[in-house]
Order: sequence, then structure tokens, then C-alpha cells
Amino acid sequence: MGVVTPNGAAIRSIREARGFSLRRLAGLAHISPSTLSRIETSKRGAGLDNLRRIARALDTPIEAITREYP
Repeated sequence: MGVVTPNGAAIRSIREARGFSLRRLAGLAHISPSTLSRIETSKRGAGLDNLRRIARALDTPIEAITREYP
């Protein structure tokens, strides 16, 4: 993987499809709700560890919630 950038809209869409509140997903991913909110609105990036935890909590591949650049 090159530079990994979170796709906030995809994270929010999958979260809502799973029926998770922002607080619930944040808790499952072990990040603060405010951090998750900023990631979803593209006001903040996310490290690979956080993205992996979010993907795991959503039970989705990390590629579904990131934008990759070569």
C-alpha cells in the first residue's frame, strides 16, 4: 500500500448500513467519537492502525474504507 487516506464517506455509509451509532463504532474501534467524526467528515486523517481497527469493527476490508495513491 502506498499513502493511505481514509474515505470518510465510505466509513459513514458502512457504519450506518450496519446500524452502528458513531459512539458505538468509536468504542469498538477504540478511538474517541470526536476523532471518528473528524475522520468521517474528512477533517482529519487516520493512521493505518486506526483504519485497521475501524475496518475490523465494521467487518469490512480496509480497502473499502480507504483511498490509495501510488
